[in-house]
Amino acid sequence: MDCGCLHSPLSTKVLVHSKGGSQPPNFRNLRCNSQHNLSSLDSLKQSCSGVALTLKLRSPSEKLICPIQAVRIRCDHPQNADLPRYYSRKEKKPFPIPIVELRRAARDRMKNRLPKRRVPPPKIGLVIKSLVPLAYSVYNTRITVINDLKRLMKVVAVNGCKWCNEIHVGPVGHPFKSCRGSQASQRKGHHEWGKAVLEDIIVPLESYHLYDRLGKRISHEERFSIARVPAVVELCIQAGVDIPEYPTKRRRKPIIWTGKNEFVDADESDLPDPEPESPKPPILTEIPDAEVEPPSNAEETILLAEETLLAWEKMRAGANKLMKMYPVRVCGYCPEVHVGPSGHKAQNCGAHKHQQRNGQHGWQTAVLDDLIPPRYVWHVPDVTQPLQRELRSFYGQAPAVVEICVQAGAEVPEQYKPTMRFDVGIPSSIKEAEMVV
Repeated sequence: MDCGCLHSPLSTKVLVHSKGGSQPPNFRNLRCNSQHNLSSLDSLKQSCSGVALTLKLRSPSEKLICPIQAVRIRCDHPQNADLPRYYSRKEKKPFPIPIVELRRAARDRMKNRLPKRRVPPPKIGLVIKSLVPLAYSVYNTRITVINDLKRLMKVVAVNGCKWCNEIHVGPVGHPFKSCRGSQASQRKGHHEWGKAVLEDIIVPLESYHLYDRLGKRISHEERFSIARVPAVVELCIQAGVDIPEYPTKRRRKPIIWTGKNEFVDADESDLPDPEPESPKPPILTEIPDAEVEPPSNAEETILLAEETLLAWEKMRAGANKLMKMYPVRVCGYCPEVHVGPSGHKAQNCGAHKHQQRNGQHGWQTAVLDDLIPPRYVWHVPDVTQPLQRELRSFYGQAPAVVEICVQAGAEVPEQYKPTMRFDVGIPSSIKEAEMVV
């Protein structure tokens, strides 16, 4: 049933179900009609996850034009969502799945004696052939994002603090006192802004390249003899991307386990010669900095921004699918990432109280933001007007790549609107902000 905004003697009650509880706002002028629209509830679609509508008659003699039904509106992206929590250097990252739930699931499996699942191909040394095109797509979209950002940074100003790792997208840096760099107390938390580079936006997270992902763990003595590559590139290589500079072992038969942590490779001499593979997708290359050219006009800038935003979402979605089959580990104390079934043994963790762990990492399952950090920045509603320190609570934030594309003319994706606070009215003055409840 849909309702329009018409005069009626009916008493209407709307219940909004959200995390904070139920709030029953009353709409007096709401009547049921035969037109299928929800014009009166459009403002609630973005602000709640569920809306229940009930109609009550003031007297038994009154009749409804259409039968009473319940209306429920669902929204996957609630309004004004909070950003991911910031963890200080003294705190350990939480596990993606709490240990209590993992233990409970293990007890349930032992109690019900469920049959073991089929071992996925990566755990027995094989490559999932159906994910090889996806791996090439993730690798090429990463190169596309890098090349497009180099061009967009020619027309969109990006500032970086000289003392900390904070960046700001806009012609002028923000005035907030949030610097945590060296001698921040002497500057009273103020930033010293300069021109940012691509590495400030796309965080260069590197991991060790593994010739055999099931081989022995990298020891502390081998930490300088093994090449390090970007973590996303290493994930694509293990998923099937062939790069001549980084060879990797490809098995045609599953391994044979001889112990708990020992195995031998199966004999592949009886197998016929491998058939010639179909031509693989071409691999893109990065544009040198000297050859980067800015967009020629405003239309090309908008098209380039939209292409960058689509490539960014495609890269993150594809990497998330690969991480479900090819394990990625992250240190719970520092940003170190390792692509493989178990982390390396290099004792190079310099996080809080690393002396108690002898520099060893605390490996745990990584999530997508550990592999591809989004780097949240303040959203600038109007580029011509700088942000005001007193109105900080009214501004939203977005990943740096998204903010650059939005300022270049791209349309804002729906999943980023809650954190960017598009539906929040920004006061025009400080006096008006003080009147906000």
